Amino acid sequence: MGQKTHPIGFRLGIIRGWDSNWYAEQNLQENIEEDYTIREYLDARLRRAGLSRAVIERTPKRVILTLHTSRPGVVIGRGGSEVEKLREELKRLTGKDIQINISEIKRPELDATLVAKNIAQQLEGRISYRRAMKQAMTAAMRMGAEGIRIRVAGRLGGAEMGRIEEYLEGRVPLHTIRADIDFAKATALTIYGTIGVKVWIHRGEILGQPDLSPNVQAQQRKQNQSGGGRGGRKRGGRRRRN
Repeated sequence: MGQKTHPIGFRLGIIRGWDSNWYAEQNLQENIEEDYTIREYLDARLRRAGLSRAVIERTPKRVILTLHTSRPGVVIGRGGSEVEKLREELKRLTGKDIQINISEIKRPELDATLVAKNIAQQLEGRISYRRAMKQAMTAAMRMGAEGIRIRVAGRLGGAEMGRIEEYLEGRVPLHTIRADIDFAKATALTIYGTIGVKVWIHRGEILGQPDLSPNVQAQQRKQNQSGGGRGGRKRGGRRRRN
């Protein structure tokens, strides 16, 4: 235990680019802390906006944010009022000029972060965890996923003893580097305690040498996805933890 490789970090620099794209000979620690502060603020500020990830780029005098969201209208607001307000808040937080770009996620069912957050919100709303997991899996496979794996852990259904419940449909090859595996974690704060949610989504294979720059990475992933079938086994299992 404790020696598992992160599916995204395993593929960085090969088929997936970084979420922070900048170079600094000085103030390295300050920039890393600032990136963490910005992401924490965005997660709290845009909790209902379907925010998946924030790509941060830096110039000597400016911070460029690219927000990948499934609900761009909520982020932008009427006439751009919300995005201007967000820019001013981030400017006061960092003391630097902020440029915000919005990128829409066309298929949120294939984004692991959005799927994990959606399941966590349903668990907080006291919806059955089995129903939430199976609905997410059905939606992802219907939208063209090669495979999806979901694991929840905690006091499921208010049970006295915590356990792990996991479902897998299709194939999720974690050791295949060319496989485009999206992974995310979320936490549901229920009245019985916290429930952890992990989601793995296999979106196909990326062949060749993709361009890892943040502006074209999403388009390159779509062009290089293989057109294979969605074969594989459907497996539902349960493991108990004492």
